[in-house]
Amino acid sequence: MRILGITIPEEKRIEMALTAIFGIGRSRAHKILDEAQVEYSKKPKDLTADEEGKIRLAIEKFKLEADLKREVGANIKRLKDIKSYRGMRHARKLPARGQRTKTNARTLKGPKKTMGSGKKKESKK
Repeated sequence: MRILGITIPEEKRIEMALTAIFGIGRSRAHKILDEAQVEYSKKPKDLTADEEGKIRLAIEKFKLEADLKREVGANIKRLKDIKSYRGMRHARKLPARGQRTKTNARTLKGPKKTMGSGKKKESKK
């Protein structure tokens, strides 16, 4: 089963399989399945064509994948352009939501960069 150009895993439960699409998490998957009147425990390979159509219709109401990524990128660019605090944190690749940076923050900052070579030079006397 393919939705929005994404192949949905056939062996997972449909509620988890839908999370393969960017912009759909567990809660949104539950809303989509409730609207389409499909059981959460069904697997994509067991869906009927009618159920697939209902799921596609429910998904089309949301902004997902490329459109959502473009919107998020535009929001971050706007923050950078107006030079807001959050925009500057994004530009410097630092945490934007108040986390500490003395330790941690490795996801954004990358691996540690050691300063110096480790040996001290001896002065001549």
